[in-house]
Amino acid sequence: MADLVTDFNAYRAKMNEKLLADNNKVIKRIFNLDTNAYAPGALDVKTKELLGLVASAVLRCDDCVKYHLETAHKEGVSKEEVMEALSIATLVGGTIVIPHLRRAYEFWEALEN
Repeated sequence: MADLVTDFNAYRAKMNEKLLADNNKVIKRIFNLDTNAYAPGALDVKTKELLGLVASAVLRCDDCVKYHLETAHKEGVSKEEVMEALSIATLVGGTIVIPHLRRAYEFWEALEN
């Protein structure tokens, strides 16, 4: 399962490098805005990552879910906190979120291993 995390990170890094190398001002600004939005502020990083996780699950973006799960894991978020956040996402997003919930659970397991 560790390959799941490694493969995701390798692909993400490779493609981000290519995208940013194209030197598109709008894309670079969006990436910068994303980085700054998740920096500590009135809300701590852990809270922001859980908010990002919920929004990503509701919007059904598996890459975003994985990104927020990994960052949350690095921030010391517990499995119970992740599952509570994902339960809110499933409630808000409806049953269409369940396939993404499954993949999120699988990715969290890979992070824990």
